[in-house]
Amino acid sequence: MIFTDEHEQFRATVREVIDRHINPFADDWEAAGMFPAHELFPKLGAAGIFGLEYDPADGGQGADHSFTVVYGEEFGRCATGGVAMAVSVQTDMATPSLARFGSPELKERFLRPAIAGTAVAAIAVTEPDAGSDVAGLRTRAVRDGDEWVINGTKLYITNGVQADWLCLLARTSDAGGHRGMSQIVVPTDTPGLEVSRKLDKLGQRSSDTAELSFVDVRVPIEHTIGTIDRGFQQQMEQFQNERLIAAYMATGQMALAVERTAAYARERHTFGRPLLDNQYLAFRLAELSAEVDLLRHYTYACAEQIVHGADLITVTRMASIAKLKAGRLQREVADACMQIHGGIGYMEETWTARYFRDGRLLSIGGGADEIMLRIIADLSGWGRS
Repeated sequence: MIFTDEHEQFRATVREVIDRHINPFADDWEAAGMFPAHELFPKLGAAGIFGLEYDPADGGQGADHSFTVVYGEEFGRCATGGVAMAVSVQTDMATPSLARFGSPELKERFLRPAIAGTAVAAIAVTEPDAGSDVAGLRTRAVRDGDEWVINGTKLYITNGVQADWLCLLARTSDAGGHRGMSQIVVPTDTPGLEVSRKLDKLGQRSSDTAELSFVDVRVPIEHTIGTIDRGFQQQMEQFQNERLIAAYMATGQMALAVERTAAYARERHTFGRPLLDNQYLAFRLAELSAEVDLLRHYTYACAEQIVHGADLITVTRMASIAKLKAGRLQREVADACMQIHGGIGYMEETWTARYFRDGRLLSIGGGADEIMLRIIADLSGWGRS
């Protein structure tokens, strides 16, 4: 992938926004367990970060997918993984289906404010008994005249405490398995929808994560995104956006982590010499840098497939591989960086501790490593008989 001057100008803009509006406040937001999304998101919207690939008629930028790569890499470098996670929910998890399949009325009411950053969105799929097994979800939306009546529980919902609307996946028929689900836009001020609790997480602490309860929540049938009972298929397509942005962000995170660790090892002296003079450590950092570079160029190949209109099966396989490798390499890089820092790396005052905690989620969220392996095996013809 070749980045143009326009890409580099956008990269500089994103980095400047992060340095001005996110990094100076990262420690405070981590301590508070939440960042002020309604204050931050309009600033990101004004910078054109939301809606990069969406139709200008809906308020988007009309760019191609290569600009999403740049945005992802740069947000991977910000000082708090929780904010990067929350932003990616807005850009690549809660809004893609609405942009692809939503009616003009839905897009005007919900997508346009999300692109502007004046509304916060969340994706509500996971449940207490249905995480990676999306086909096992139980939340139901039953039709009553011109309304859906929704009952159920959603868990691990990023932005769930602050969201203005949800992209909800619910059962809308008695068909079992992956059949009979629909995606529905649910405003969070709808009676019967409550935040049951704000969850306390190991990492990504600046990002609020909620359990949500739905008791006879009524929304118009017109809030259905796309085709009724085709929500599972639409969500599977939306998952590919989620997995790719996670991989793009991870490459940015890992590249910065290796750079920072090398700088520390150059400055830190032991036995009268810089730590980096230890050949093993220099080789270990070189090895990690090489692995990150290989992953980066694989993600570029994924992006080029999308830019050139690859089919969904190709994109799904490549996105699954990218996310699998990114999650595993992220854990390896985080562990090595902490080890090289030694005792100070284990302290909360050092960036390595937060990175170690934040990075662990990638192998779990958005489809666990084992689910990625199942998808790759199935698409390779080695799946279950």
